[in-house]
Amino acid sequence: MILVTGGAGYIGSHTIVELIAAGHEVVCLDNFSNSNPESVRRIERITGRKLNFVEGDIRDGALLERLLREHAVDAVVHFAALKAVGESVEKPLLYYENNITGTLALLSAMQRVGVSRMVFSSSATVYGTPQALPLTEAHPIGAVNPYGQSKVMVEYILADVCKADPNFSAICLRYFNPIGAHESGLIGEAPTGIPNNLFPFITQVAVGKRAELAVFGNDWDTVDGTGVRDYIHVVDLARGHVKAIDYALKHTGMLAPNLGTGRGTSVLELIHAFERASGRKIAHRIAPRRPGDIGACWADPSMAERVLGWKAQLGIDAMCADGWRWQQMNPNGYEA
Repeated sequence: MILVTGGAGYIGSHTIVELIAAGHEVVCLDNFSNSNPESVRRIERITGRKLNFVEGDIRDGALLERLLREHAVDAVVHFAALKAVGESVEKPLLYYENNITGTLALLSAMQRVGVSRMVFSSSATVYGTPQALPLTEAHPIGAVNPYGQSKVMVEYILADVCKADPNFSAICLRYFNPIGAHESGLIGEAPTGIPNNLFPFITQVAVGKRAELAVFGNDWDTVDGTGVRDYIHVVDLARGHVKAIDYALKHTGMLAPNLGTGRGTSVLELIHAFERASGRKIAHRIAPRRPGDIGACWADPSMAERVLGWKAQLGIDAMCADGWRWQQMNPNGYEA
């Protein structure tokens, strides 16, 4: 049995679908602070299975211990966290309290019950400003905002737990930029309010919810002057978690591989790819660079392929087509 914390969220929901497809039994914990109960019903529609779901908070140690015991959990996939970079700068204590304290509560409950396998939702933000590209796992750690720092701190905590307990296994997956949606169009990214990320902003412009997209800077040292990122299909990312669970169940110790495609795509290239997929023009304007932004960032994902046997399969056209299908079918996300 796999416990998935934050499993009703964007990446969590897709991962549960892939875990079930791979034959795993799953129990999901979520407090719906950044997700919607409808996503649970959509997971059930896709999988044809009733989902073991518990509404609750990751900081509730007694609840966590009960869940781990009652469901005889073998491993945990830990997504539950606050995740908006801008908000983390404004409310650092909220991010440290939720992301760090929640993980400590989870690890303490796992220790009490004797569960010693975890896959952790980390992030490429742990690297900070790239000193060289592509980013390898040997790149120095140097997060530049509280959200990224919370991921760094959890990685350090897990490394120390693995040192203290030779039977513990922790796989920290350092994601790059997940976009897209499940091919069914039933689950996808549903940000509340103004999207923090580029792709849902593009899809909302395409569907008519927003007038135009602001492109922050066209004077970067990149192929067309706009920022370059490593976009990865959320389904590829979800399948990476299945590979990580399979690895964690057979190995001990700490591993922190990148999950990316190994290819950078500029903002304008992404806009043009989405225009091809949707058949709609994406109105956009050039705006000044934002403080703290970087020009380019993409992964060297070779460790994940070598150690986990995982490699991204879906390209930018599939990401855009699936993301557009989701947005068309769900113009207001999971809201009716």
